[in-house]
Amino acid sequence: MAESVNVIGAGLVGCLAAIALAKRDFEVTLFDYRQDPRLETTKDRNLRSINLAISARGITSLEFVDEQISQRVLKNMIPMRGRMIHDLAGNQESQDYGLFGECINSIDRSVLNNNLLDEVDRFSNIHVKFGHKLSRVDFSREKQTCVFTTDAKEQKSYDADFVVGCDGAYSTTRSQMQREVRMDYSQEYIDCCYIELYIPPAETQDATFGSFVMSPNHLHIWPRHNFMLIALANGDGSFTSTFFGPWSLVESLDSRTKIEEFLKCNFSDALDVMGHKNAVDAFERNPRGALMCVECKPYHVDQGRAIILGDAAHSMVPFYGQGMNCGFEDVKVLMRLLDAHPQDRAAVFAEYSLNRHEDLVSIIKLAKDNYKEMSHGVTSRLYLIRKKLDTLLGKWLKDKWLPLYTMVSFKADIPYHKAILTEQRQKRILAYIQAVILATLPIGGLGLYKIIRKTLKNYRK
Repeated sequence: MAESVNVIGAGLVGCLAAIALAKRDFEVTLFDYRQDPRLETTKDRNLRSINLAISARGITSLEFVDEQISQRVLKNMIPMRGRMIHDLAGNQESQDYGLFGECINSIDRSVLNNNLLDEVDRFSNIHVKFGHKLSRVDFSREKQTCVFTTDAKEQKSYDADFVVGCDGAYSTTRSQMQREVRMDYSQEYIDCCYIELYIPPAETQDATFGSFVMSPNHLHIWPRHNFMLIALANGDGSFTSTFFGPWSLVESLDSRTKIEEFLKCNFSDALDVMGHKNAVDAFERNPRGALMCVECKPYHVDQGRAIILGDAAHSMVPFYGQGMNCGFEDVKVLMRLLDAHPQDRAAVFAEYSLNRHEDLVSIIKLAKDNYKEMSHGVTSRLYLIRKKLDTLLGKWLKDKWLPLYTMVSFKADIPYHKAILTEQRQKRILAYIQAVILATLPIGGLGLYKIIRKTLKNYRK
């Protein structure tokens, strides 16, 4: 008889986990507190969302679970080859992501979630229960009993051999596990509010960008030092745009006049394509989201009774575009362990907690650090010099030198913590090269640059 599993949360990671487990012949019940988001009658459509950038870790994890499913659910993604920086005057400058044309990809969160739910429906051994909010988990040596409150205010219980919690940053599964295990836990809000805005499709087809008002193949950033605006393309020609800034700043914009003046002063070209009234309306009325990081350890209950994945285990801020990618990678890592030890789930969960923690802590820190780079660093001359040196070294030395962004976004085989260790070593070398070049510019820095280039070419050989 097949073992049973309750998967809590039918978001991105929960759907992928349910599919991966169903393919391994588990009897899966997938729960979500919402009603089916694919239905027109569902009201909880959640404006507190940020468009997703799916990269190598996410794509390879989807492919690991099922290549055909990966192709179907990612059919709406739009490649982005770099950042497009918008200055105050509306001038734009492209900064490539990859060394050799590699791209990350923009995809609408709700479209991807709905596509994954469609795939869930294809499996006869996945049973979906919408409108079920987890109240508690009663753990035992035999069965784990999950108690839910339904939309009709009824209490319903479902037993399973084990539980997989994919229920987000405010995870009830995690809080229930903390009653069963000695779990280290920390929660950190960063001083950053986000508000979702919207850029509509072009009114007429453009010869360069088609139905888009600007390049769809870039992540657009309006960096303004301690706040910023970003925009990612959607398949219908629109852009999902998100404002990020300190709470004190947002709270000081307490009238339509102040909001309009602020947007006109800092994002005039974005305001033109959003429409002035629409932008002010959205800024004033849309929910103001908080950004939170969660770290915990271990991620499981012993005897293989429960485990948490995705934001439930490692909520992070969105500034490295790795939240979903990391969550999908969680599923791949766990499934590989289950495939290697199919008869010993207890050992699998324990090994997952032990080996995954260093990577998860590493990517949370990277995500926090990258806010400074996106909002300020991309405009700094020193940053741009260092980035160009980093790129040149990556192209000249190929696999012997990899920029951090390349390792994180395009090299799924490099664990997050190893990417950071490599980058720390390379950063020291870059700082030395940069200091030497700057120090010698008045006395022939160009000649020194050529010597360094020649030396590196010889080293590559």
